[in-house]
Amino acid sequence: MKILISVLTLAGLSATSASALEPIPGSITYGGQPHSRLQKAPVGSVVTHDFYSGGNRYREIYLLQPDRSLKLTDRSQSSNH
Repeated sequence: MKILISVLTLAGLSATSASALEPIPGSITYGGQPHSRLQKAPVGSVVTHDFYSGGNRYREIYLLQPDRSLKLTDRSQSSNH
C-alpha cells in the first residue's frame, strides 16, 4: 500500500511540473522575469495581474519565490464582452 501511495504521489508531481503554465503576451513574465523585483513583499506573497490579449481578458496569479522571482501559478480567461 505504501508503494502505491508513493508511486501516485510521484506521478502527481511529474504531471504538475509537466503542465506548468507558460507566459503569453501580456504576462508579467513574458520574455523573462521583470527587471524590477519585489523587494519588500514577503516570500510567498500572491501577485495578481489583469490584462487583455487577443481580444480576451486574462487574470494571472503569481507566487513570489525565495529568489524574488515570480512563478506563474494560475491563469483564467474571460471573453471581452
